[in-house]
Amino acid sequence: MTTTVTAREAATALFDQLFSGAAPNELAERFDESVDWFIPGHTAVVPWIGRKVGRAGVAEFYAQLGQGAKVEEFKVDTVIGDGDRCVVLGSLRTTILATGRDIETDFAFDIEVRDGLITRYRMFEDSWAVAAAFEPKAS
Repeated sequence: MTTTVTAREAATALFDQLFSGAAPNELAERFDESVDWFIPGHTAVVPWIGRKVGRAGVAEFYAQLGQGAKVEEFKVDTVIGDGDRCVVLGSLRTTILATGRDIETDFAFDIEVRDGLITRYRMFEDSWAVAAAFEPKAS
């Protein structure tokens, strides 16, 4: 009997595993080696955004995020779609460790799966607010 993992199930499992404290390499195992990963934004300022390649790139993202930021709140409001593609809508609050500044933004993830692995991963957020949080606080 073949079990088909939907995009909704894959997204939920990824976020559950992420917030249970899984290591970056463990999280990367949920992704296809040829994952199409992209988070738009100012890559010269924010080290973890941009295009990532393969499981190594996914693990690098989670390692860089963990070293540079603390996710204070991550709330999924809606998951739209089923089958091999879904959109996840919600909000988050993150503190940038180098500056102590917070980012509060809504987000949308576009996730696609094949054979139980994530093959497409896009995150859309307020990229201006993310880059601005890297600027030191005014004294």
